Amino acid sequence: MIDFVGRKRWFFLISWILVIIGIAALIISQIQLGTPLRLGTDFAGGTSMTLQFEPAVEQSQLREEMTRLGYGEATIQNAGDGNFIIHTREITSDEAEELAQELGAELNSQVEVADYYLASATVGAATARSAVIAVIVASIAMLFYIVWAFRRMPRPFRWGSCAVIALIHDVFITLGIFSLLGLLIGLEIDALFITGLLTVVGYSINNIVVVFDRIRENRAKGISSDFAITVNSSIVETLGRCLNTSLTTLFVILALFLFGGATIHYFVLVLLVGVIIGTYDSICVAGELLVVWERGEWRTLLPWAKTRA
Repeated sequence: MIDFVGRKRWFFLISWILVIIGIAALIISQIQLGTPLRLGTDFAGGTSMTLQFEPAVEQSQLREEMTRLGYGEATIQNAGDGNFIIHTREITSDEAEELAQELGAELNSQVEVADYYLASATVGAATARSAVIAVIVASIAMLFYIVWAFRRMPRPFRWGSCAVIALIHDVFITLGIFSLLGLLIGLEIDALFITGLLTVVGYSINNIVVVFDRIRENRAKGISSDFAITVNSSIVETLGRCLNTSLTTLFVILALFLFGGATIHYFVLVLLVGVIIGTYDSICVAGELLVVWERGEWRTLLPWAKTRA
């Protein structure tokens, strides 16, 4: 039998490494960009439009012409089949049509504005605040639900707290990874990022509850007087279920990422990262936290700290 609980120090060390990298990325992004995450049009404000070129043009050519026409700050994403998603400052739909005509004339291509979206920076800030509030409210609601669901267990608040801590761990690492990607490849987050993050929250808590429910069953059966053995047995028993569910989900997510189109790439990437981290949480973090709290082994949370003799 795999001893997950016995290796909890290693799992906590992995978590700390990911968290520290995430904190570093968020701080560096705050210093360089003035915001922990590189914000897209939905949050920073501006115009997002999809231009369709027939025949197709090279992205470097489009970048050069956009700069020459005074849109050097624009970000350009190749969506394939002659389509480019462009994020730039606020311009009207008429100005977007005029820009498309100028680009078509210079690049010898027929250009059509396939999609146009104008976002206000004020609305974007309100959306960001609402997203933070939504995550907080969801976490609190899940805490109370788990406390109620495990109310017949000794100290049910511990169960709810450990689940929410693992959940926040999942969300924070996902934010850190996206902050790092924003620094390295200029990845911007949009409203779909929030949708994906909330989806990950629901998925992660589902896996954690499955493991906790098995711990409750095994504790009621009295398979061992040692709580650590009970938790480890429960994790092993639910391992196949958790991995099978996660793998089948990941196959669908990968298919969407490869063939779903550029407009949902980052949304799917949130799901991809979140499902992987969420599965890791449910198997390697949540149950182990319960054992640490039950035994009072708080020094175990700091793998580099020496244990007392």
